[in-house]
Amino acid sequence: VQLQASGGGLVQAGGSLRLSCAASGRAFTSFSMGWFRQAPGKEREFVLASVGDGSYTYYGDSVKGRFTISRDNAKNTVYLQMNSLKPEDTAVYYCVADQAARITTTPRYWGQGTQVTVSS
Repeated sequence: VQLQASGGGLVQAGGSLRLSCAASGRAFTSFSMGWFRQAPGKEREFVLASVGDGSYTYYGDSVKGRFTISRDNAKNTVYLQMNSLKPEDTAVYYCVADQAARITTTPRYWGQGTQVTVSS
């Protein structure tokens, strides 16, 4: 599966942003989908993931209550809605795909990343 993320940009603290990830290749609905991020000088961090048909979502501790994930199977697209953004959310965000057992730890399929910058 190939992943193409978009929607990053510059936003003020407290604002919102929505990222999109378009998938192509193998059957989209067979994959769990998620997002990771990496800030400068920091390790890559799990953000959140939608497992299977979207019936369950895993959240990273730092985004719970602020970020949500949704998927449109007809468009082979997954979305990351980010609300109440904080400067510490500044990072490159990566869309990922894999089976449920790997989606929060070591997903094998990665998009190219999109930059999100939150100003204070």
